[in-house]
Amino acid sequence: MNSKSVRTRLIVMSFLQFAVWGAYLTSMGNYLGKAGLSDHIGWFYSMQGIVSIFMPALIGIIADKFIPAQKVLSICHGIAGLAMLAAGYYCMKAGTGVEFGVLFPLYGVSVAFYMPTIALSNSVAYNILETNGYDTVKDFPPIRVFGTVGFICSMLFVNFMRDSEGAQFQSTYWQFVTSGVLGIILMVYALTLQNCPVKASGDHKSLADALGLKAFTLFKDRQMAIFFIFSMLLGVALQITNGYANPFITSFKAMPEYAGTFGAENANALISISQVSETLGILLIPVCLRKLGIKKVMLIAMVAWFFRFGLFGVGNPGPGVWMFILSMLVYGVAFDFFNISGSLYVNERTTEDIRSSAQGLFMLMTNGVGASIGMIAAQAVVNRFTHAAEVDGIFYTVGNWSAAWYIFAGYSLLVAILFAIFFKDPKRA
Repeated sequence: MNSKSVRTRLIVMSFLQFAVWGAYLTSMGNYLGKAGLSDHIGWFYSMQGIVSIFMPALIGIIADKFIPAQKVLSICHGIAGLAMLAAGYYCMKAGTGVEFGVLFPLYGVSVAFYMPTIALSNSVAYNILETNGYDTVKDFPPIRVFGTVGFICSMLFVNFMRDSEGAQFQSTYWQFVTSGVLGIILMVYALTLQNCPVKASGDHKSLADALGLKAFTLFKDRQMAIFFIFSMLLGVALQITNGYANPFITSFKAMPEYAGTFGAENANALISISQVSETLGILLIPVCLRKLGIKKVMLIAMVAWFFRFGLFGVGNPGPGVWMFILSMLVYGVAFDFFNISGSLYVNERTTEDIRSSAQGLFMLMTNGVGASIGMIAAQAVVNRFTHAAEVDGIFYTVGNWSAAWYIFAGYSLLVAILFAIFFKDPKRA
């Protein structure tokens, strides 16, 4: 296989991998609110964190020991795609009578099999690149960038595409259908990728090692324990805007002074700036880590989360739309400086025999435990200050959104202050 072909095949895989997610991740809250399920938005997003605690490890064992990774990738996307299509079909048939007890299990099955594919698609890419003589450190990042491109394209598609009644996909069940179709396409495509053989049976890794339990010994190191605890505390913020930014921005359509503004009408397009910023934020990390050290870089991320939420609290899609745009731009620093810098810190502070497990623990604390707790707590906060209101036959989640965003901002600032006090930069202590 020639070099151009290898890269192109993996670019398509990466594009589709995140396009599946982008079709609903930032807009699902908008649809749930309109379907009368605004009180349950937090559960839908926390489900991603809950399944991330155990499913990636279990699926990883299967790919390592029993079935080639590209086939496992295909199977997972097939199940996830069919479940998401079933969710979309149910919503279409249910109309205005969508029930949480039916939709949530279908969605839960889909994300349970989708979330492991994020790590699995990376493993497939690494395997194919290494087999063909590539340097993964040098050649993988340019491929992975197209995943973000796919996410953005999918967001914009459901933003601007409309159904037969003129409703945007971002506010209807068609976002689930879009995601399901993309998942089925990737299911078929994954089967055409180069084979990724299972590991030799002589590698007798224990279940405890495979699940990353050995990494918990890192809590014996006081600074690592502090780092992981704060990773969990900041992980609380990770999914909040994915769940609530779209219904919040769209709620301005219920206000005559903002109805018809570009921001209120095109929430997903506005939010897509966050993903562009995330791509650019990656470029700043090497310089900032070298100049400032891990502690200051992590503090910058925490303060950026403060501004991310605070700017939502004071902005609007009219004269204050620049605050929304600034919030989107800040997101790249908030997300990247925490996730990527934190991952690099874990890599530097751990030995080779425990490094993979430690990375798994970092993901568990942030995207698993932290994000799950965060969305359940965020749901309680949003439910306290907002309510569903019908305007011209359409339901919007309205109320004192600013109070909710200020609480999230205040929480981020408190975490930053505590982190500054308790965490010591190992290279600058």
